[in-house]
Amino acid sequence: MSTEPLGDTPTEDPIRYFLDDMQLHGKKQRTCEAYKRVLRQFQQYIGSEEISTIAPTSVREATHRHCMAWVHSLRQSDCAESTIATYASYVHRFYTYLSHVGLFDSNPMTLVLEEMNEQIETNPSRRETSIDTMREFVHSVQHPLSHAIIIILLKSGMRSGELCNLDMRDINLSASETHDTRSIQPRAALDGRCRSMYVDTAPTAGQEYNGEIRTASNKRNRPTVIPLDDEAEMALSRWLLIRPDTVSDAEPLFVSTADQWGKRLTPHMVHHRVESHAAQWGWHRLGGDAAENVTPHYFRHFFTTYLRDRTGDRGVVKYLRGDVGGDIIDTYTHNWGNQVREKYLEHIYAICTRSSS
Repeated sequence: MSTEPLGDTPTEDPIRYFLDDMQLHGKKQRTCEAYKRVLRQFQQYIGSEEISTIAPTSVREATHRHCMAWVHSLRQSDCAESTIATYASYVHRFYTYLSHVGLFDSNPMTLVLEEMNEQIETNPSRRETSIDTMREFVHSVQHPLSHAIIIILLKSGMRSGELCNLDMRDINLSASETHDTRSIQPRAALDGRCRSMYVDTAPTAGQEYNGEIRTASNKRNRPTVIPLDDEAEMALSRWLLIRPDTVSDAEPLFVSTADQWGKRLTPHMVHHRVESHAAQWGWHRLGGDAAENVTPHYFRHFFTTYLRDRTGDRGVVKYLRGDVGGDIIDTYTHNWGNQVREKYLEHIYAICTRSSS
């Protein structure tokens, strides 16, 4: 393998230590090489004289200002925003991991990545849709699978790949709403957290998770428990009444009712369903861009905008979206009942009741 060999201690070379652990965790060679390339470039930049207003430093001593300067240098070199976001996520993962294992005290990339996410999600060029208009759209979607998909995306802010990776064990419904006769027990993380969903960080495209090779990756910084309100629980309950049997031992929550009968949905299938319904409303056309088209990711934007405005609490919204890690997310995890669930249920918009106007 062409990545650097095992052997160095973390004090000698934290990057090599991180890459060693990635190998031991079974990460693919191509993935390790990508991390190595980006992390070494980051190390070289913050240790050089290119930083005119900040003293050069090592990766261990880097501050959020070093990280910001590096991101700025990428923009100056005409890197695409998607590439910059990917590179920043690599550095963020590096610091998060070494902080979790106790080798670093903090993650200087956290604040930088949060600000980048904020800039992306507040892009004013996206279509503006009122809650009343979205209610009319949701009311027009009759198929239980399509309806449940759209409701969960609108109510949770999760990505389409994260939705596809949900298994039956990742939901905990009220006893009165549990129609699945197989009585699959929710995972331990949902004990005492009725009417909720669990979104893990582990599923990775092309790798086995809960006994099944996945077609999408979850991109969360830490696992998240998302509350279910009455509308979301009812949509899931309605779907479970007709959910086909599946041959997968993982028991995927959302499976196809079309050509791939009973098989786990893929992001492509989710996009097709959402965009087909959106096209009927003139919200999607071939060749349209993010400013015009309504896609599964648009619902994440919708969720972020309205829930943030209603709660006035960006921390809770970032927790639900899976954008934050470390001490910030720990605060919300430990206070899930008071700071997350209660605030969510108080402020989440009703989306299934049509306006009387």
